[in-house]
Amino acid sequence: MALTIIDTDILIYFIRADQKASSLLETLERSSVLAISSVTRMELIVGCRNKAELRDLNKLLSRFEILPITETISDQTISLLEQYNLSHGLLIPDALIASTALVHNEEFVSNNQRDFRFIDGLRLLNY
Repeated sequence: MALTIIDTDILIYFIRADQKASSLLETLERSSVLAISSVTRMELIVGCRNKAELRDLNKLLSRFEILPITETISDQTISLLEQYNLSHGLLIPDALIASTALVHNEEFVSNNQRDFRFIDGLRLLNY
């Protein structure tokens, strides 16, 4: 079954009980395996304010396949940063997440379209 890689912002909306994010994840889960970059997991952990939130986060993330940063993803990230950092302001976390989607050649969904729309080959879904 195909993967759909979910950006950090979508999960933040979901955690905040946003109905659009909840519906999106439910719909995507019917046709694909939901996945996130390990960078997304790191960003969400940093956003936890206490151990209860961290427990809730880990429970939520058990629904997702966590995709690690590999040497290939690291190399792709460097390439993206060389190509897009100066021209588009691409930052390291976004480059790592986009590289994960590119290397796995899977669809990627984010609300931050402006952060990713310029990346050639990225299978960016609208939110």
